[in-house]
Amino acid sequence: MPKPDLKNALEVGHRVFLREPTARDRQQIVALNRVSRAFHRGWVTPPIDSEGFARWIRRCRQANVKCLLVCRLADGAIVGVFTLSQIVRGMFHSAYLGYYAQRSYAGQGYMTEGMSLVLRHAFRSMKLHRIEANVQPENVASIALVKRSGFRLEGFSPRYLKVAGRWRDHQRWAILIDDWRRLRRPRRAPSPGRGRQSRRGSLSPDRPRSG
Repeated sequence: MPKPDLKNALEVGHRVFLREPTARDRQQIVALNRVSRAFHRGWVTPPIDSEGFARWIRRCRQANVKCLLVCRLADGAIVGVFTLSQIVRGMFHSAYLGYYAQRSYAGQGYMTEGMSLVLRHAFRSMKLHRIEANVQPENVASIALVKRSGFRLEGFSPRYLKVAGRWRDHQRWAILIDDWRRLRRPRRAPSPGRGRQSRRGSLSPDRPRSG
């Protein structure tokens, strides 16, 4: 199986890479979204025909939007889509993040790695400060993804976004560049001496004990 051309890759991981969509992706994206219609129902409404794809690609080219495809290194297959939208600079340097996996590739870890590449690109290359992801409370897989990726829950908004013709409740999850840097920082293992001291200290009768 031929390896994909990575000359236009924005970020490269162990199993996937990121790139921007082009008009040449129309056939593959439309076909994947049609197959995934039941899988996406109620969560997202990606393009399922040529007209919808044309509208989507025009939106991707707007100055305040960045669309990113997660593709397999093995064969270049598109396994998921991330969109950074409403990108605001000035005093904010923030964006909203939306995403979806394709049914055939869901549950295989591709989106977790894809998210890590998206955050790296957003914070390093795009110089963003804050990213917010709005997730429906019933979307267990999506909530698990943001949790694994270091997002924190900031609040709950009833009837927040209109999805698939209905106003739906959403949880608001966010991550700052400070959080991202902290999560990437390697943890130092305590030295044997320091470990013994801390254990002795925790048992000291002069210190209050919890519980």
